[in-house]
Amino acid sequence: MRFLVLALMMFATTASAAKRVYEGEEAAAIRCANMMAMTGVTLNGAGLMSDAEKDVLIGISVLILEHHVSGNWSEKKRAMETMRDRRDVDSTLADYQRNAPACLKRFPIN
Repeated sequence: MRFLVLALMMFATTASAAKRVYEGEEAAAIRCANMMAMTGVTLNGAGLMSDAEKDVLIGISVLILEHHVSGNWSEKKRAMETMRDRRDVDSTLADYQRNAPACLKRFPIN
């Protein structure tokens, strides 16, 4: 039993230490990617954007992560989830209205 507890404690320590923290340009790229994806999903869910338009924004989000953020997809997904949980939908939509063109200029996808 003691070995199991020790093994679980070691796993928990290793798992929490493995969480990647993004800063600077990569954090800004994650914010842009989150903004694109959340806007597409939210507007589509409200009937204000077609599925094709939503898919374009999600595709842009993926390309921003692919081209401008290091790490594996699991780390990038966790970072996107963290960003999503920190920002409410209204702030994200307002961010999109103000910053989408600048985001694409700062983090080109092609």
